[in-house]
Amino acid sequence: MARLIDGKAVAQQMQAELAEKVATLKSETGIVPKLIVILVGDDPASQLYVGNKERAALKAGFESEIVRVPETISQSDLLDLIENYNQDKTCHGILVQLPLPNHINDQDVLLAISPDKDVDGFHPMNMGQLWSGHGSLIPCTPAGIIKLLDTYKVELEGKQALVIGRSNIVGKPMAQLLLDRNATVTIAHSRTKNLAELARQADILIVAIGRGHFVTKEFVKEGVVVIDVGMNRLADGRFVGDVKFDEVSEVASLLTPVPGGVGPMTITMLLEQTYQIAKNKGLS
Repeated sequence: MARLIDGKAVAQQMQAELAEKVATLKSETGIVPKLIVILVGDDPASQLYVGNKERAALKAGFESEIVRVPETISQSDLLDLIENYNQDKTCHGILVQLPLPNHINDQDVLLAISPDKDVDGFHPMNMGQLWSGHGSLIPCTPAGIIKLLDTYKVELEGKQALVIGRSNIVGKPMAQLLLDRNATVTIAHSRTKNLAELARQADILIVAIGRGHFVTKEFVKEGVVVIDVGMNRLADGRFVGDVKFDEVSEVASLLTPVPGGVGPMTITMLLEQTYQIAKNKGLS
């Protein structure tokens, strides 16, 4: 039976330590990390996500502001708003909550955020630095997964790692972070042939394909470490991961639950990166 990776507990411990570091930074430099979250429209899921981010930020001693703008805002007005925060020296991190309305180009918005305030790690400059092996601001979900693997002392060097999913948010940066730890990495996706057979070769399996219960026991070998990034809502309102938990837990050695696995770490790494930006400013 798999041992559960308790992302909620790890996140709570990290956030408690972060609160102490924020208090020290404030007392020594007068600087308080400030996170700006821009929310376009009133999508219920996005409202929930940004609310969770703000609560975690305030609890850790950050200054946090949710900037709510109507769904009808023009792209040019949104870009002007971002630029105002780029120029605001009291603001250390800027995040624009995705998805955006159809009339706004996501890539243009990501490009508009100053790379040194891009706490989501999605700016092409930060992505390029990650792929060159010198990333400092990196996508928060993959960063959180690496932290979980480290906390549970999962050896990555020389291991076969399979990432199912090729998004810029999780799959691609996850692969690079694993490569940085000297794992042998394969990226697969929904069109990969013989995917279950390929997955059975993996020592570490990261699943971010966005399909509920996609990975079953046929995909895993005995003792594999499985990280489930999925969050899929069922008709009855329950959330399930991309991994069929009951089956895979009988075979895996370590497994993240959904919820309570990867999710809490994403917000924690967002705060950690905002703190690092503020700290670097205090040291400069």
